[in-house]
Amino acid sequence: MAVFLLLFSVLLFSCFLPRTVVYAQRSFTIRDITLSIEPGPDVRRDINVTLRCRAIVSVSGQEALSREYTIYKDSRPIYTKASSTLEDLLYPLPHSRVSNSGRYKCAINIQGQQMSSRVQKLTVTGLSKPLLHLNKSLVMNGEELTATCTAPNETGSILFYFYEGTKEIVEEQVNSDQVEVKFRLDSEGIHWIHCSYKVFVGGDSLKSNESNSVIVSVKELPFAVVLEIAPQSRIYEGDLVFISCTVSNGSEDPHLSSEDPHLISEETHLYLSQGNKLLSSGHTKVNYSMMALANSPEDFECKLEMGKIKKTTTKTVLVLELFSTPTLTMSPAEVFQKEYLTLTCKSKSYASERLRPEELTYTLDPLQSLLIPKEDGVFFGRVLQYDFNYTCVATARGIVKRSPTLTIRPKVFVSTPKISAVGLVVIGRPFQILCQSDTGSLPINYTLMEDYEPLRTVSVERSSDQAVFTVTISGSEQIKRYMCEAKNSRKEGELSKRLSVAVVEPLTEPTLIAGSAKFPNLPDVSEGDHLYLVCSVKGTPPVTFKWYRVGSELPLYITMSHDTNADYQIPALSKDHSGTYYCEAVNHANNVVRSDPVVIEVRLALWKKSVIGGVCLVALVVSVVLLALRFRSKRGKRQAAAELSVRSATL
Repeated sequence: MAVFLLLFSVLLFSCFLPRTVVYAQRSFTIRDITLSIEPGPDVRRDINVTLRCRAIVSVSGQEALSREYTIYKDSRPIYTKASSTLEDLLYPLPHSRVSNSGRYKCAINIQGQQMSSRVQKLTVTGLSKPLLHLNKSLVMNGEELTATCTAPNETGSILFYFYEGTKEIVEEQVNSDQVEVKFRLDSEGIHWIHCSYKVFVGGDSLKSNESNSVIVSVKELPFAVVLEIAPQSRIYEGDLVFISCTVSNGSEDPHLSSEDPHLISEETHLYLSQGNKLLSSGHTKVNYSMMALANSPEDFECKLEMGKIKKTTTKTVLVLELFSTPTLTMSPAEVFQKEYLTLTCKSKSYASERLRPEELTYTLDPLQSLLIPKEDGVFFGRVLQYDFNYTCVATARGIVKRSPTLTIRPKVFVSTPKISAVGLVVIGRPFQILCQSDTGSLPINYTLMEDYEPLRTVSVERSSDQAVFTVTISGSEQIKRYMCEAKNSRKEGELSKRLSVAVVEPLTEPTLIAGSAKFPNLPDVSEGDHLYLVCSVKGTPPVTFKWYRVGSELPLYITMSHDTNADYQIPALSKDHSGTYYCEAVNHANNVVRSDPVVIEVRLALWKKSVIGGVCLVALVVSVVLLALRFRSKRGKRQAAAELSVRSATL
């Protein structure tokens, strides 16, 4: 068995090996592919058109290749064929139609290699004339007709239209050259029926000519639908109305009746309706009674259905109002919580010939309303603290009419306003005052007052709005003069407290005083003294003080004081501390003020002056003694010389 399997495998391999080698060695290339339209790209309908697809392929070897051709119309494949011959692929379009118009191309696929031709456009013109056929040329009014419209040999998606004269009756779209529709003609007489169609090609459409016209005669039914309403005139709402719907033979012959079996069949049905409401139905006669209501939504309709035949008659019933719909009004037009109001419910008109005034009564809905009736249709009471809906109900002779709902929204009195300043208040600078009430219905008028004198009024109409006033004060006491009034009703407005807020006075009159502990107000100091540089201003603390020495941009000392003055001390002065000093100050008003400069001259210490004076005195005494001794010495020499001279002369 194993030997047999081995032999079978060798034989099978030997069979396939040569073909595989040949296939691997074969090569080919698709050089070109073209599509042509014969006899041409523009033809009239019924011309036989051929699409010729020609491929040029270079191949090694003698064995033919398997080729797969595909024809495309408007980018969609419509035909595919495999071929091993070298012949062109032919795709016929016999008896061409407008629906054959489009953009064509062909493609070839050989062992995965593909190539497509250029697109060629085919245009077929001319549509066949449609043919109309009707199943009947004589029908009764309401009888159904069957119409067939044919577009001979046309293809594609076709939309058919059916007309009565110039009026379109029905339309229907199909994918065939024929369509059948059913319709009814509602009026008696002669009617001309024709059809046409439209062919869709790509994104365009082409419409045909009109078909032949077919004459249809519509005859009136040999009986009539009779709708009778009693009373016939001056019907008021509340009156009882009798309605009768019957079938009549339509003839003046009294011997014919609607019960004639030749006239009425078992398929006959009568329907009495008003609008979308079916009131009653029957076989040959329908009677119905109802209370007349004014402003009825629709007319009365009596409809006969006998198989596929339908006939209808309608009547309009004018119902006069017994009384008009009441209206509910409120006085005053605007009310606040817990105030009194009056509601008046009245019908503007009523039929005095049918109705006495005392028969017409008015009530409020809901009945548990806290309002008390004062007279007929007038109600009085205190307003609730929340929104409430009222409806007026007018009643007479079983007729009930309700007024439109009146929603009462009681307003809330404005609460005592609060007055405050927005941001920092600085004398001499504009700032804002805010007036605001916690509760109160909008709009609210806020008035800013200064000692009860109104300055300006702002109306707040939205909850997002605020009453803000811009003012400027010249002194801190002026801030207490401002008050705010809020008002949203007829009564006197609510007044706020006086504005109480911290006021910042800008700094002024900066001064720098220098001195020592012995001489506080004298800038004349000596070495070793304790120097005080006192900076003072006028304004609102806290104040930040800075001391500077001319020649240096950095401050010598910075301090914040809750007073209007501060000092900078320099202990154990030396000559190096001599110079020009000044100070700067700033508070929450953010205005920086600078003092005038002060010159500091540090003199020598007293003991240094004493030593220098003692040394100078000793030097002076020594100098005097030396001068005296010198003078004396010279005088002694002159006297000695004189004496010697005298002695010489004597001798």
